[in-house]
Amino acid sequence: MRIHLTGLWRDPDFLRLWTARTVSELGTLMSALQLTSVLVLGATPFQMGILGALRMAPGAVAGFLVGPWVDAHRKRPIMIAADLGRAALFASIPAAFFMGLLRIEQIYAVAFLDSVLSVLFDVAYRSYLPSLVHRGNLLEANSKLTGSESFVEVTAFSVGGWIAQIFSAITVAVVDIMTFLASAVSLYQIKVPEPEPVPPDAHSDLIRQLLSGLALVWRDPLLRPITLATASQGLTFGIFSAIMLIFGIRELGIQPGLLGTIYALGGVSSLFGSVYVGSLSRRFGIGPVMVVGFLVFAISVFLVPAARGPLIGVILFLAGQQMGDGFMTMYLINQTSVRQAVTAPWALGRVNSIVRSVEMTGLFVGFLLGGALAEEIGMRTTLVVGGVTGLAGAVVLALSPVIRMKFLPSSDNPHGHDVLSP
Repeated sequence: MRIHLTGLWRDPDFLRLWTARTVSELGTLMSALQLTSVLVLGATPFQMGILGALRMAPGAVAGFLVGPWVDAHRKRPIMIAADLGRAALFASIPAAFFMGLLRIEQIYAVAFLDSVLSVLFDVAYRSYLPSLVHRGNLLEANSKLTGSESFVEVTAFSVGGWIAQIFSAITVAVVDIMTFLASAVSLYQIKVPEPEPVPPDAHSDLIRQLLSGLALVWRDPLLRPITLATASQGLTFGIFSAIMLIFGIRELGIQPGLLGTIYALGGVSSLFGSVYVGSLSRRFGIGPVMVVGFLVFAISVFLVPAARGPLIGVILFLAGQQMGDGFMTMYLINQTSVRQAVTAPWALGRVNSIVRSVEMTGLFVGFLLGGALAEEIGMRTTLVVGGVTGLAGAVVLALSPVIRMKFLPSSDNPHGHDVLSP
């Protein structure tokens, strides 16, 4: 039977970028560092907490600084270099293991540097996409990319766990190396030449470029509420991630394996969100879908602290995952497409890095706040606080011009323009 490909599936260069992003995300989510720490080095909970914090810190701090640098350079070489760098970092793990030198401090260093390179890759890839596909295809492109990420979310941790169980955690690190190398090769094979980057002002240093990016985001009527909502999203995710596992196991009595399966099923909901976001946005408008998506996500958060006992806990956990993940995916696809559409090419790197850094800062603060509040006011009340922070983001979007946006702003529609310009 002959398969007829449509849309961007017929674009070989987009497929190469899609392949690179998918396999690199697979490597990132297989949890080689966590599995190695627990199964090989016998890490304590405190050491695992340090590992998690080190993975967040670069995104919260360095993320603000990489945007202007990415803007001044071609994006594809940055992504290839980041992949090769991550492959080299993970290669140090089996090398040290077989020499009998592997220690938790090395895992910390790999986690931190891997996070820095991941920030570089993510900012560069989101800034590179508009130069690879036509602006009118951005929503389709982001839907396909997010759809594959959702599929990877469902499978990656499970694949990593089975590889570690059948072979070893060190084998997971070896597979990670291969995924990053495969991503680099796929990116290298892209044929479309990348436009020459706009050189930065010779009299403008990195800090001034960063401040100009912050000013651009703040004064733009679409980017400002999107960034504030992203901060709210990160804070909510951070609060929940800090105590969700403990709450599910200790408070509700849900077994870890079942809890992990519930998390994985959230990826299925995300996959459906990525499939239907295009048709829903065309019917109801990009802005309304963004606002409703964020609002449903925020409401779904309150299902978890309402749970009592393992049976009701499983039902409400699963309902929250199915509601929240799919609608949040719709929001994320549309807001990424809006950022790429309204931002002038010379500023894409710094805008994308600012939004990512705001999200990572929210996550970092949320982790700390969630743990501290749970000690003082209890886990249920803390989860409610997390839901309230999510509702705040939905309110910001609903009161902004975002809710009136029917289609992507662009230079070739009567209501669109590049909001940011030099």
